[in-house]
Amino acid sequence: MLNTLKKYPIPAICLLVAVMLLPNLELLQVSIMEARNFITAREMLTYNHWLLTTMNNVARYQKPPLPAWFSAFSGILFGEKSLFAMRLPAVLMVMLSGSFMYYLSRTILKGRTHSLFNALILITSFYVIGITFEAPSDIFTHAFMLVAIYYFFKLLSKKSKAWKHALLAGTFLGFSILAKGPISIYALLLPFLIAYGFSFKYKNIKQKALHIISAILLGLAIGGSWYLYVKLQDSSTLDAITTRETSTWTGYNTRPFYYYWSFFTQSGIWTIPAFISLLYPYLKKRVSHYKAYKFSFLWTITAVILLSLIPMKKSRYLMPVLIPLAFNIGFYIEYLFRKFKTLKDKRETVPVYFNFGLIGLLGVVFPIAMYLMFKTELQDHLFNFILASIVLFTIGVLILFQLKSKNIKSVFLLTVLFFVSALVFVIPLSEAFKNETFKSLSTLNEENQKRDIKLYAINYIAPETIWDYGAVIPEIERKDKAYIFPNDKRFGILVNAMSPENEDEIRSKYNMKALGEYDLNHFGSTSNQNNPRLKSIFYILEKK
Repeated sequence: MLNTLKKYPIPAICLLVAVMLLPNLELLQVSIMEARNFITAREMLTYNHWLLTTMNNVARYQKPPLPAWFSAFSGILFGEKSLFAMRLPAVLMVMLSGSFMYYLSRTILKGRTHSLFNALILITSFYVIGITFEAPSDIFTHAFMLVAIYYFFKLLSKKSKAWKHALLAGTFLGFSILAKGPISIYALLLPFLIAYGFSFKYKNIKQKALHIISAILLGLAIGGSWYLYVKLQDSSTLDAITTRETSTWTGYNTRPFYYYWSFFTQSGIWTIPAFISLLYPYLKKRVSHYKAYKFSFLWTITAVILLSLIPMKKSRYLMPVLIPLAFNIGFYIEYLFRKFKTLKDKRETVPVYFNFGLIGLLGVVFPIAMYLMFKTELQDHLFNFILASIVLFTIGVLILFQLKSKNIKSVFLLTVLFFVSALVFVIPLSEAFKNETFKSLSTLNEENQKRDIKLYAINYIAPETIWDYGAVIPEIERKDKAYIFPNDKRFGILVNAMSPENEDEIRSKYNMKALGEYDLNHFGSTSNQNNPRLKSIFYILEKK
């Protein structure tokens, strides 16, 4: 199996991502960041807002349009109402990230096996997958930046094809900026350039200066083109949005400097290998390619330090660190491949047995633990539960047997397979815990068209609600502490929360009739995933 993977590494990486993510692509609940992107894509198709982008028909210049463009084009192919279509481009970005982790590793390390395992570590790191659903713009900007970094590395280290590498580096740098602004320049490219300088040195830099400057200018030109267009077409709105967004970076969600220093836990199943790979004094004498290890270590640590300097911190901002971290973890895994069978020191063997033994044990106990804890919920989903149990139990047993035989290559591949299988077979079990009051707004749009009424929002409506409704829901604004109602004699309103004073104001002018409650939470009221903002009530108002 390993020989086949080594022979066709890129198809293998892409196929693994496809098997891992595509079967259940429509099952997971739409996140708020996804909803914003999907609404923008839908309004590109509906209103032709390809450049002056909107959300709920209101200017949305907070994020550049490239991810929404991809979703819109996917919507053209597979249907603009299809959640599969909207999410597919983010999955392609995971494939792109894995592929170029392989290419970059192969260029530096020369070996296929080590490079392939770096790529497999990246695409099975927990938050690399999580970010594709939580904040899809991030996977776009960092995937494109990884491609740009690959070509920057080629440009800096190779003598031939300099202009080709400069052109490609600049193009993908521009794509990264068009995906989420310059964030990846700071979080991924700058740490790379610092680490490269300390590890490989900038040789013949004068001869390559023109190529490097050209690549950077090309990237800025491509990435800045949309900002320039919006500035020329809608300057006042862009300035207001920019001022508001800039203020959040210093005054919103601030955290202490050390907030990110548990970053290695975001690699999920690779948490312990990630931690050990960061023990530089321990590993530097054991790796087969010291200079490359120094490079990946500095790239990782520098990225964390730079992100820690920014007062505003969120866990998802750490996602780019997982890219060099995957490279770094690969050195520890490669060391285990070579030496684990001969290791005698328990300080080196115990963490390996604990990490992979725990994963194997999780597979073995999964059927029993799930059934004991959720016997009632699983009754209507026994086929999916039995299938997941058989697969995870079998892989768990195989991991334990291979670990006992000290066959770390097999243990590693089985661990990757365990992660993939968990996503494929366990996610469908989430349907067993589906919210008993779940009710979509997907049919409300058609019903309102039959009633010949327009729908408006009062106070606040979540982006997920607007996406689910399938059309724009204009917001009724307040001025001088009073609502500015539309001229329609009869219309609908969707309300998430309304004070008694708000209701009294509405009832003083309209007859108000509640026709339905809608709850988009996929999990019930007892779950900590149940969010009140995803609940709304539909009223019809008629003038008195």
